[in-house]
Amino acid sequence: MDRAAVLALPRLCALWAALLALFPCGTQGNWIRQKELCKRKPYLLPSIREGARLGIQECRSQFKHERWNCVVAAAGPALGTSPLFGYELSSGTKETAFIYAVMAAGLVHSVTRSCSAGNMTECSCDTTLQNGGSPREGWHWGGCSDDVQYGMWFSRKFLDLPIKNTTEKDSKVLLAMNLHNNEAGRQAVAKLMSVDCRCHGVSGSCAVKTCWKTMPSFEKIGQSLKDKYENSIQISDKIKRKMRRKEKDQRKIPIHKDDLLYVNKSPNYCVEDKKLGIPGTQGRECNRTSEGADGCNLLCCGRGYNTHVVRHVERCECKFIWCCYVRCRRCESMTDVHTCK
Repeated sequence: MDRAAVLALPRLCALWAALLALFPCGTQGNWIRQKELCKRKPYLLPSIREGARLGIQECRSQFKHERWNCVVAAAGPALGTSPLFGYELSSGTKETAFIYAVMAAGLVHSVTRSCSAGNMTECSCDTTLQNGGSPREGWHWGGCSDDVQYGMWFSRKFLDLPIKNTTEKDSKVLLAMNLHNNEAGRQAVAKLMSVDCRCHGVSGSCAVKTCWKTMPSFEKIGQSLKDKYENSIQISDKIKRKMRRKEKDQRKIPIHKDDLLYVNKSPNYCVEDKKLGIPGTQGRECNRTSEGADGCNLLCCGRGYNTHVVRHVERCECKFIWCCYVRCRRCESMTDVHTCK
């Protein structure tokens, strides 16, 4: 392993350890376990890095127009000791649920992609789909199917901490919630797998098709998890044999593996709270004509908004002049920009 990879180990493993740093009693065990895994298998570093990037990027993309816009702490030397997402990581809210789900899904996606690309020695394509198919229907398995089961196995091994390692009741509830949401993120990847086929035959006919399973884009997975976030289920803060819905009249309705769960209601994120690391929405850009989450009425929490004019200067009406340069005009436009008070 080269020097750059060695230096990257603590930082990358700390990135994921920060996601599990819910309680002082559990943090050290998680950190040691992840650090040892990183040291034993340094070739996993690119996949771990890409999984973290995918999860953070998709979280920010899905919530960029909302009051909570997936604020991520700046990366620094203290990354291993301060929560990556701040208050939301341990708050037990709907936002906590989405963070855990999207980060677990990101790790599944990146590891599975690495397997298919041949970048890892422990896995490759899904060998269970290399033979078989339906000759009667004119297709057979071939190509390189994404081995999502290996990606899910690795994500569980890397992220999930057994509940038995925690003694406090509150900790057990939150840990059980987080483990469930981790799995919901992984299930989102598995359920959105699709089958791609390529035709073979004389003169472009499709006499025979070779098919393989492939993962969707991570944007599609992120949108699926955002839909789950919008319909997430509040659970009781007390665990008996299993997690239950908070509302007693709904407890007969089963909780599914792909549901997102939360314990505590979310704050409104309108006003800055330095203690909790909530930045508030003051100064955020809003859409004056929108009735959605990005509209000035909702985003600014009824406080109103300021309007200022921004001048844009750009090249336009460009023409190629023989020979050999491009001549453009200099165009100016004025745009109203609205920001929350």
